[in-house]
Amino acid sequence: MQRVKEPKEIETKRKIKRCREDVIFDTVIFIILTVILVIVAYPLYWVIISSISDPIAVSGGKVLWRPIGFTLKGYAEVFKNESVMRGFFNAIIITVVGVCVNLAVTLPTAYALSRDKFGGRKIITMFYMVTMFFSGGLIPTYLVVRNLQMLNSIWALVLPGCLSVYNMIVARTFFKSNISEELYEAAEIDGCTQGRFFFSIALPLSAAITAILVLYYGVGHWNAYFSALVYISDPEKYPLQLVLRNILITNQTALSQTATTEAARAALREKQQLIEVMKYSLIIISSVPVLIMYPFIQKHFVKGVMIGSVKG
Repeated sequence: MQRVKEPKEIETKRKIKRCREDVIFDTVIFIILTVILVIVAYPLYWVIISSISDPIAVSGGKVLWRPIGFTLKGYAEVFKNESVMRGFFNAIIITVVGVCVNLAVTLPTAYALSRDKFGGRKIITMFYMVTMFFSGGLIPTYLVVRNLQMLNSIWALVLPGCLSVYNMIVARTFFKSNISEELYEAAEIDGCTQGRFFFSIALPLSAAITAILVLYYGVGHWNAYFSALVYISDPEKYPLQLVLRNILITNQTALSQTATTEAARAALREKQQLIEVMKYSLIIISSVPVLIMYPFIQKHFVKGVMIGSVKG
């Protein structure tokens, strides 16, 4: 006996006819988004193909859509400098240690300020928020770092900015909206203290916000160079970003020298073309660690941004 099709099945199989206005709207949106994608993606793509193209073609403006004269001279010149690898290693240490210190300071602070039973939490929160608009300035901060004998050490790059108020507020909002007081009261009946509740229950339930903080703090430490420029005087302790900056400045200074002979001028032009390619190679090298880290945290990124949009 043939089964009679229900009206819902007939409805789902029926082709929905779209009106002309919907088609026009979707087409316009598609074109706009495609243009935005090209505007954002093309510079990144151009940097990549320029880093592996012939220096003469790059300096001549011939590289537009595909690499010309494939070469890795730019990367070879960068890695010839031992300070690059040393700076890479220093940057990894600074980032790892810095993120650990940031999490150790931010998460407990955010959790404490998210608890309704914590007295004075509003006043303390306002005290933190004032620092978002007013700071001591460079000279007082330098004097504090010097008096604490942290100059020329990793702690000068980690401790002064160990707490980001914005990140703390984001984490506080997460704890407040996801770790309820009722959950603590249920654990308190079994003799659980606030400290044990934080480490045994709150932190395991906060993987999303922890991943977001790791991304925010990690990118900040990896890209930072100004603090190292101010507090670090030993070239052996320079992070990668400062090393790359010094390489470019040194090469630009060398190019400013006047060439007297034709051969010297030709060598100078060749070096200038190579430095143009080195710039793009340095961008790729400094971006690779962040690009590798991002896919592992991508699924938490949107949630973290939505958490940051509500700060009540």
